[in-house]
Order: sequence, then C-alpha cells, then structure tokens
Amino acid sequence: MGIGADGWSGLSEQAQALVLGADVVLGAPRQLDYLPPEVDGVPWPSPLLPALDAFIAEHEGQRICVLASGDPFLSGVGTTLVAHGYEVDAFPALSSVTLARARLGWSAEETEVVTLVGRSSARVARVLAPRRRVLVLGADATALRSLLTVRGYGESELFALENLGGPEERITDGWAGEPGPLTVFALECVGPALPLIGIPDDVYAHDGQLTKRDLRVSALSRLAPSPGELLWDVGAGAGSVGIEWSRLHGLNRAVAIERDAERAERIGRNAVDLGVPELEVVTGEAPEVLSALPAPDAVFIGGGVTVAGVLETCVATGARVVAHGVTVEAEQVLARAYAEHGGELVRIGVERAAPLGGFTGWTPARVVTQWSSR
Repeated sequence: MGIGADGWSGLSEQAQALVLGADVVLGAPRQLDYLPPEVDGVPWPSPLLPALDAFIAEHEGQRICVLASGDPFLSGVGTTLVAHGYEVDAFPALSSVTLARARLGWSAEETEVVTLVGRSSARVARVLAPRRRVLVLGADATALRSLLTVRGYGESELFALENLGGPEERITDGWAGEPGPLTVFALECVGPALPLIGIPDDVYAHDGQLTKRDLRVSALSRLAPSPGELLWDVGAGAGSVGIEWSRLHGLNRAVAIERDAERAERIGRNAVDLGVPELEVVTGEAPEVLSALPAPDAVFIGGGVTVAGVLETCVATGARVVAHGVTVEAEQVLARAYAEHGGELVRIGVERAAPLGGFTGWTPARVVTQWSSR
C-alpha cells in the first residue's frame, strides 16, 4: 500500500479498508505512525534484506499489508518483495517523482531520475550534461553538493523539495541548509559536456595501459551494448571500455578483470569519477578468475590475448567478443581465431597531426589488430 506524506487522510476509502482488513501491517516506523490507533503495525527489522524472508515467514498464512512510500515500485519495497518471489497486489500513491515534477512543471519525458537509495552518490555523475533536468532520490546533501562542484556543475540550479504532498511541504535552495530525510533534489544542469563514449584519454587516470579513444569507440561499436547487458573487460588496464559500456545505460553492467593490483585500484577510482561506481573490479589472472563470473553478453580483451586459454575461454561463453593485439604474436592468435570462427579482422592505424619543425606532420600510433566475433 503506497502512502504519502499526507498520511492516513491521503488514502482513499478503499485503501483504508484494505489496511484495516489486513491481519498484520508492516512498515517503517514513520509510515506506521500515520495509522489510526486501532491498527497494530509491526516495524521492519533493520537491516531489512538479510532478515526479510524469515520475517515474512513469521506471518505465514496471514493477510499481510506492507506500507510503502508513494509508489512501491519506485526504489520501493514492492520491487524487493517481487524480487524475493512474493505475490504482491500493489496500490500505489503518488510518487515523490510525480509530485516533484508537478511542482516544478517538468515533463516526464525530459526528466532523468537517479536513485541513490542504498547506492553511491557518484551515480549522479553519469547523467550530468548541459541543460539536463535531473531528480535525485535519497541523496546526502553534502555529498551531492560536493560532487556537483568537483564536476564543474556548481553553477547549476539545485532545489530541495521536502515532505512532498504533506502538510510540511516546502521547496528551498538546495545549495543551502540541511534538508530532512524526505527530500528530493532537483537539478537544472549548467556545466561542461562529457560524452558517454569516446571520452578524451586525459580524463582517465592511467599508467599508459589505456585503450585509446579511437580504438575504444571502434571496440564499443562492435561490442554492440544493449540496456541491461553484462560485459567482461579482460585485461582492463584503466577500465575505459567497461566504464563507457556502463555509461551508455543505467542498467548496463561490467566486470573489469585486471591482474595488476595497482591498476585494479585505479579502475575503481576511474569508475567512481565517471559515474559508474557499480562497475565490479576483479583482481586476478585470466582465464582462471573467469570461471567464477556470471555469464557475459559481450567480452572485450584489451590485454592478455596471447595468454593460453584466455581467448578460447571467452569465445566459449557464446558472447560477442572483441579482442585487440599490438604484437606479431597477438596478431597470429587473432588470425587463427578469424580462420576458425569467422567474424571480422581489421587493422587500425591512427595518425595524429603534430608540429614538425615549422610545419605540421603526422605522428602514427601503434597499429592495432582487432578481431570481433558475432
């Protein structure tokens, strides 16, 4: 049962009857305080997730009503219950997102929603772009302000919308004060543009082991990411391919596999800086560590293609595979893969204009051989 900040009086007669007719009512203490005295509510255990199934089992055979804030399926407990296999009849109230857009006059089509409930504030960085409108749920005010300032978005308009729909609703300057826990932040972005893919090389922290921008875009075009897919980035270096795969859509997932511990730590920092803190970093040797990973939809091999078993293990997953090599030995491995599996084999040479005496000349980078399967 969705319930808003207007409490019990905000529920329809039908909704009130359903709550009163339940054998047990579960919810957060704040939500239970909305109920009339004759309803004996039971607060959730804390932390909730580890204890959820045992807690529900205590009420087996009873008609259970669960209170949720607004829409149960917007960063809500409804999503959690369904994911745990429970049958749910949902009765949503107006969500905080709907109320926030109504107050600001923002359309659903032009508004990005980022939830930080149980997540890192770094997720906001992925959606920052000039003139973009963003609603942020569950943000810590200090962390959000700091992130925006560091990312060059300190001139953006930031609103704090507190207790939406309730008697204590108010909208204030999000850059000042300490808003309460029931606050949605609204952001009208003013700041520098950063592409989702093809990010300039100097944005990444790296030690030279980086898939350069032109090669990265070529690889991603053949990896062909779709929303919700999982990528293995094998021999990840600075993590650029996995990071840009993840930036393309909020549901995309990536695992960066890197044997060097210092580089692995650097990948984690790059992922946070570029707004995809959920990117998983696995420190270890391929192909040994690959067997413990969930099956991928696509695999990029940026390093280690000559290591015995790496390419074979990745191809055996049935995923789309893109592999790069810069040595004669690596090229031989990729040529054999092309002969055996087909796909596409290309050599990519990039030259950049640079000063040459008083003129301008071309400076070539190492030629990279790229094999991609379908």
